[in-house]
Amino acid sequence: MKIIIVGATGTMGKHLASAFEKDHEIIRVSSSGGDIQADITSLESIENLFKQIGPFDALISTAGPTYVGPWKKMTDKEFRKGIEGKLMGQVNLVLIGQRYIQPKGSFTLIAGALTTDPQLNFANAAAANGAIEAFVKAAAIELEDGVRINAVSPTVIEDSPQYFPYFPGEVPVTMKQLEYGFRKSVFGANTGQVIIPQ
Repeated sequence: MKIIIVGATGTMGKHLASAFEKDHEIIRVSSSGGDIQADITSLESIENLFKQIGPFDALISTAGPTYVGPWKKMTDKEFRKGIEGKLMGQVNLVLIGQRYIQPKGSFTLIAGALTTDPQLNFANAAAANGAIEAFVKAAAIELEDGVRINAVSPTVIEDSPQYFPYFPGEVPVTMKQLEYGFRKSVFGANTGQVIIPQ
C-alpha cells in the first residue's frame, strides 16, 4: 500500500512510519522535514501535496496544532489555532484528498480523549477533537468508491512525558497500543468509527 503519514516527524508519526515501512510504501509529510513539506493550514499547500504524490491508498494524520494554555488568556486568536490547525487542517486533507485516493482507500485522523475527558489548559484541543469525531462520522456516510474514514482517539501517550503533568491519574497509552489503533483503521473494514487505543 502507498500510505501518506502527515505529521511524520512527530512522536506518533515517527513510530507509525517505522512500524509500517517494512511492508508498505510510506510517504512522510511534515511542516518541516519528511519526504514532502506541507502546511495543513494552507489549501494551496495541501493541493500541492496531493499533486506531488498522486494516487494513494491510505492517509494517516497525526498532525494538528492547537492552543494549550490557561482559560483566562484564551482569545479568539488563540482558539482559532486549533480550529484552523487540528480541525480544518485535517478536514481539508480529506476534502481535497478524496479526489486522489484510490477506491477502497482510507483516511485516519487524530482526535483525542479530551473530547470526553477534558483537562485544564486544553479547551481548544477538546473542541477540535470533538469536531473531528463528528466530522468522521458524517463523512463516512458520504464518501464514495468504498473509501473509509476513522479517527484514532488516544489519551496522553507514553513517549510524550512532557504532557504527563497535564493528565493527572491518566495511564499513558503505549506506543504499541497506539500503533494497533491505527492498524485497525488502515487495514480493517470499519468506517465512521472513533477508535480508542487500549
